[in-house]
Amino acid sequence: MYAHAERFFVFSCTIEEKFVFLHGLMYWTDKIRQVKIALVATAVIIAAASLVSSHFLVKDLAQEERNRMEIWAEAMHSLNTATEDTDLNLVLKVLEQNNTIPVIVTDAYGNAQIYRNVKIESPDSLKIAAEMAKSMARKHTPIKIQIGMKPTDILQVCYDDSLLLTRLAYYPYVQLGIVLIFVVIAIFALLTSKKAEQNKVWVGLSKETAHQLGTPISSLMAWTEILREQYPNDELIPEMDKDVKRLQLIADRFSKIGSAPERKDTNLMELLEHVVEYMGRRTSNKVQITTDLGSEGAMVYANPQLLEWVFENLCKNAVDAMGGVGSIHISTQTLANKVLIDVKDTGKGIEHKNINNVFRPGFTTKKRGWGLGLSLAKRIIEEYHNGKIFVLNSELGKGTTFRIELRRSQL
Repeated sequence: MYAHAERFFVFSCTIEEKFVFLHGLMYWTDKIRQVKIALVATAVIIAAASLVSSHFLVKDLAQEERNRMEIWAEAMHSLNTATEDTDLNLVLKVLEQNNTIPVIVTDAYGNAQIYRNVKIESPDSLKIAAEMAKSMARKHTPIKIQIGMKPTDILQVCYDDSLLLTRLAYYPYVQLGIVLIFVVIAIFALLTSKKAEQNKVWVGLSKETAHQLGTPISSLMAWTEILREQYPNDELIPEMDKDVKRLQLIADRFSKIGSAPERKDTNLMELLEHVVEYMGRRTSNKVQITTDLGSEGAMVYANPQLLEWVFENLCKNAVDAMGGVGSIHISTQTLANKVLIDVKDTGKGIEHKNINNVFRPGFTTKKRGWGLGLSLAKRIIEEYHNGKIFVLNSELGKGTTFRIELRRSQL
């Protein structure tokens, strides 16, 4: 029901209302993200509490097994010191009742005498049992039984955790691992669903914007032709024609959002020179744009209109960050299979905590900004051109450098 209402809204309201709706959607998306973080934090706390509780339970059971082995050792002592008149029924019963705890009895020199609840399938079983007793002694302190007057007249009861205790010690981690896998899958499915929903809004908004711009642009083109016929020598009419064509290009860019754009081999140096020329005419003399594009323009397989928009957007953001005063430097590095393009400004910089958020839809530091430009730029570079865009470095008060990586054409 919600999805149908959302699609109806996107295609029936004005552009201004669509932007308000999109901004509201991004606001609630951010709120949902905060709730997700809170839920994950709660899950971590519950998991930690479960592990702590299990730890104390395992510790108590380990102590209980220790007590049982001490009683078992007392029974062994009674058996070894018994006389003909001693009733051994209770002693033998205690010794026979241990069917879960692995135990090996050794002499003072570490030679195995007897073992119980230990599987050894070898003719030299006592030698193997002696080695196993050493491992048990490192894990649990052996219980000593004095059977004579000499210091060497002792037996050592070495034991290991029962199978039940071992399983109980690892069970919480296995359980939490399974729960974590399900939580990750659920979050991934939720994020994927939400992203698909947002993409529908993006696509609907972009295409409807392009559609609504088409009518006034057509009218402007017609009026330009009429003015050209009436005033053939007017110098302003060609400039008006350029601006109208610029609007047509912008509408064309919007119409390409949401669909696979047509790509072709594009000379990157020529494209960047066109961007610098366009930005130079539309910025004040207080903004200096310099380039270092190399001697040969690298060819990239791209959509020129969308790629040009990305660089224009980065330059416009740089002008805003500098407050209309400063310099922008665009440089390229041509590698074996890719091209690196850096757009560096002398603006106010980005706080370190915000660097990972600059490409998130709705994030902006401007009072009147929508936070859509860099998000669209990332979509164009990474989804449409299989490249990368990221903040290479940024320092408060000194400026920011954005880097774009594009694959070279294999001509």
